[in-house]
Amino acid sequence: MTMKRDQALRMLSQHYPDGIVVPVYQSAFDWMGIRPHPLNYLCTGAMGQGSSHALGLALACPEEPVVVLDGDGSLLMNLGSLVTIADQSPRNLKHFVCQNGIYEVNGEFPIPGKNSIDFAAMAVAAGYEEAYTFAEIDAFSRALPKILATPGPIMIALQVEAGETFPRDYPAIHSAQTRAAFKAALAARCIG
Repeated sequence: MTMKRDQALRMLSQHYPDGIVVPVYQSAFDWMGIRPHPLNYLCTGAMGQGSSHALGLALACPEEPVVVLDGDGSLLMNLGSLVTIADQSPRNLKHFVCQNGIYEVNGEFPIPGKNSIDFAAMAVAAGYEEAYTFAEIDAFSRALPKILATPGPIMIALQVEAGETFPRDYPAIHSAQTRAAFKAALAARCIG
């Protein structure tokens, strides 16, 4: 049985209530509803850039934990980031990918290789320290505290399906106010 994305994100929010998060596309909309926070970096822009932006934040703020909530379609647009992340080896980066086999916010078209792609294996081959795949919420719940406490970079592939529906608030994601709030929160935490 596949877990619901909102279940997995709620579980993560319980164990990670106050760190930098780079959520993309549907995960961003869900995350905004589950854990609204000024350290949610909602400004990735083009599809596929979440992992690269998270790497930049992890390198700029090495004492702060950084989580990226990628999508499978989004990560496919930038697979080379796995090698770059592994090469830079940020110990503070955890790379979650919500794997549902579709470009969800872009028309629900299937992604290439949706039935065979193994992001955890790709991450290990690229040089990530560890990688996991979870399809059940109980297994994910048991492993999550250890994963968050282990130095990265770590890939966590979450085989999910849509759960609770959250509004697709594009104006909030792209607003100047959201960027300003993130910039101020980031400055207070790791620059100031």
